[in-house]
Amino acid sequence: MNKPSSTRVFPSIMAADVSNLSLEVSRLKDLGADGIHIDIMDGHFVPNLTFGPQIVAAINRHTDLFLEVHLMMYNPYDYIERFIEAGADRVIFHFEATEDVADTLYYIRKCNAQAGLAFCPDTSSEMIPKFLDKTDLVLLMTVHPGFGGQAFLPEILEKVRYTSEMCRQLNTSSVEIEVDGGIDDKTASSCRDAGATTLVSGSYLFKSPDMRQAIQMLKNG
Repeated sequence: MNKPSSTRVFPSIMAADVSNLSLEVSRLKDLGADGIHIDIMDGHFVPNLTFGPQIVAAINRHTDLFLEVHLMMYNPYDYIERFIEAGADRVIFHFEATEDVADTLYYIRKCNAQAGLAFCPDTSSEMIPKFLDKTDLVLLMTVHPGFGGQAFLPEILEKVRYTSEMCRQLNTSSVEIEVDGGIDDKTASSCRDAGATTLVSGSYLFKSPDMRQAIQMLKNG
């Protein structure tokens, strides 16, 4: 798998109108979204609760877009099969949430899904290179995980640049670099320039009066 030739945009469904979820989901492909990002929070790893496998399955019934679930939870290994069975095409979990990082990445792939590894803002960049040959995507949080609508942390751009350079040096250019948190028309270009290939955006997209135009702004500036 080669890196996409252009930036991909995954709307974060946590910012959608959950009371009208089927309509929100079904319109995203026509508006130019490349996939859907679904945050799963357990109330322990982060101080918030969100969706479970049933919601992923419901979303999957209303779209053929690529679905990635972002597990912000401890013991992610225990939930991999349930979310893949529900329709997840990619499962992302946090480096900080388990001691079995390599085994968890391996198991996700064994279950025929793409594996993603997320890093919180305070985690050292030095942890990233050792897993680049074991994952399909690195997610760099550009806010502290747990709640939507937070301000973008510009210091993470250096981590994006570092990850991009490590991918080049280690011949892992197929690994996607995703950013999530505070992504809007002002921060997207900096992320693209630093090497991000996939942008997750919630509040900016779902509060936009013209989501089609907003998605294109994230992709192209």
